[in-house]
Amino acid sequence: MKFMIAVLLLLALPLAWADPVAALVRPAAVEVSDKAALRDGASTFVGYCMGCHGARFQRYQTVADDLGIPYEQMLQTLAPAGAAIADHMQTRLQPADAKAWFGAEVPDLTLVARVRGTDWLHAYLLGFHADPQRPWGVNNVVYPNVGMPNVLESLQGRQVLDCPEPTGQPCTQLRVIPGTGSLDAQQFDAKVRNLVAFLAYSADPAKAQSRQIGMYVLLYLALLIILAYLLKREYWKDVR
Repeated sequence: MKFMIAVLLLLALPLAWADPVAALVRPAAVEVSDKAALRDGASTFVGYCMGCHGARFQRYQTVADDLGIPYEQMLQTLAPAGAAIADHMQTRLQPADAKAWFGAEVPDLTLVARVRGTDWLHAYLLGFHADPQRPWGVNNVVYPNVGMPNVLESLQGRQVLDCPEPTGQPCTQLRVIPGTGSLDAQQFDAKVRNLVAFLAYSADPAKAQSRQIGMYVLLYLALLIILAYLLKREYWKDVR
C-alpha cells in the first residue's frame, strides 16, 4: 500500500511542477500556403514590426514573386522610400539607437519562426498586458520582463491581467478593455496568425513549394511501385 502511494505521489510531481505559462502555447494552425494571409502578414510586419526588427535574409523581390505582388505595388506599399526591389528587408534602426532605447540590439526576425516555433510566436503576440512597473508599461505572460513595447496595442486594445485572487502562481488570465482597440478578438487573432504565417514563410520560403513537389514525388513513387509490381508478375510468370 505504501509503495502504491509513493508511486502516485511521484506521478503527481510533474503536475505540481507544471509551468502555467507553457499551457498558453497552443497549436496556432498557421498555414503558409494561403497567399492572401501571407500578404496581410507582410503588411503587418512592415507596418508594425519593421521599425525596429528586420528580415535581413529576405528580399523584397523574393516576397513579391512568392506572394504574387507586383513590383511597383511592393515598392509603394511594403518598402521604405528609396528602396530597390532587390534590397534586403532591413530595419532603418541603428544598433547604437537600439542599445540606447532597449538596452540591447533588437533581434532579426527572418528565422525567428524556426527558432521559436509558430505556436510560441502566436501565444507571445497575444500575451502582452499592461504593467506600469515595466519601462515600456507592458509585460508579457509568455515571456516575462519583455524588453519591447506592445506594438499591436492599437489593434488589440489595452490588455490587462484578470486574476481577482492571488493563487501563488503567475497570473496568466488576460482581459482586453472594451473599446480600446480597432479590432475585435477574432479579427485580432486572425491578424496575428497572418503575421506569424509570414514569419514562418520568411524562415522557410520554399516550404509551400516543397510540399507541392512532394505530392508529385509521392505520385511518381506510387506509379513506379505499380509498374515494378506488374513487371515482377511478368518475369515470374515465365519462371513458374
